[in-house]
Amino acid sequence: MQLNLLESFAEFKEFKNVDKETLMAILEEVFRNMIIKKYGSDENFDIIINPEKGDLEIWRNREIVKDGEVEDENIEVALSEALKVEDDFEVGEELSEEIKLESFGRRNVLSLRQNLAGRILDMEKDALYTKYKERVGEVVTAEVYQIWKREMLLVDDEDNEVVMPREHQIPGDFFKKGDTVKAVVAAVELRNNTPRIILSRTAPEFLERLFEMEVPEIYDGLITIKKIVRSPGERAKVAVESYDDRVDPVGACVGMKGSRIHSIVRELRNENIDVINFTENEELLVQRALSPAKITSMALHGDTGKAEVYLKPDQVSLAIGKGGNNIKLAGLLTGYDIDVYREDDEVSEDVELKEFSDEIDEWILDEFVKIGCDTARSVLKLEEEDLVTRTDLEAETIREVMSILKKELDA
Repeated sequence: MQLNLLESFAEFKEFKNVDKETLMAILEEVFRNMIIKKYGSDENFDIIINPEKGDLEIWRNREIVKDGEVEDENIEVALSEALKVEDDFEVGEELSEEIKLESFGRRNVLSLRQNLAGRILDMEKDALYTKYKERVGEVVTAEVYQIWKREMLLVDDEDNEVVMPREHQIPGDFFKKGDTVKAVVAAVELRNNTPRIILSRTAPEFLERLFEMEVPEIYDGLITIKKIVRSPGERAKVAVESYDDRVDPVGACVGMKGSRIHSIVRELRNENIDVINFTENEELLVQRALSPAKITSMALHGDTGKAEVYLKPDQVSLAIGKGGNNIKLAGLLTGYDIDVYREDDEVSEDVELKEFSDEIDEWILDEFVKIGCDTARSVLKLEEEDLVTRTDLEAETIREVMSILKKELDA
């Protein structure tokens, strides 16, 4: 019976998420509860446990009293009984006797074993929940164990079970049993007191962690990812900003000949990733967000959250993108509801500002481009006072520029 109980020690010490000290405390507590149940108290008992060897000893300590003066057999023993153990005991000394597990009865021992296993299992579940709760947002690697219609079961490097629901898998993903999968810990739930760890490859955080792993400047904090929007497996837009003027955030993320971003694209099943330079200038941000399309002009309505964007006919399809992904993601990135108009439908002929470089100094033209105005009509749509406020140009200079632009358009 003792061996039957102690065999389980080898199993208990293998529990992954319970440290040795906690395990020992649980073992002792369970045994003490059994002692209290039989003897009424455990104060005079010593429990010695060595899970490594499977050793378990229970010792009862009782005070030796004169024959006929025993009031509580649990804490006192008659001198005549003590002398049977050793012939030199005296009244007032302490007798320590080992209590065998068999004395508790087979039913109590089996109940103890079940209680022990249940307590440790609950402790392991709590430890697993806490461990992964702290890892939400981190990338983990797990091995595919079983594939179902709605989700996939995986095991991590410590054989903990985790799941990846179908909606958290990239449409181009195809895995089979034994494959290694990289994903981010999206959430940790408790179902019937059992932790359910959910991994995701579609979450924006997964793409963010991949950039941190591939781009040292992001990991070191020189470059910050301001926002990520994704249509998993199709397209993603990543707005980045550098706090060091010497570091080009877009160039650092893309890498030499695209070396850094290519490894991320491969991991995401050839998802197109647009890395754009973040700016507080909303017009310029919308313009960059609609890349690769080139905008002729735009009108932002902050009060309604609408953006009217005008493009040449050959740029419209680029702005909208396959399945409308490009314009949808641009809207999510900028916070504007973007409406696209063909230039020939809404606007008469326009002229790019760079065409006026013979008449207007280039540094002046650059001031207009900085605020998202790169055509004559986009400048003339704005009020003079507005242009004075938003550029570093004098009112007289702006009036002169507007006059030149208007003459050209009228012509």
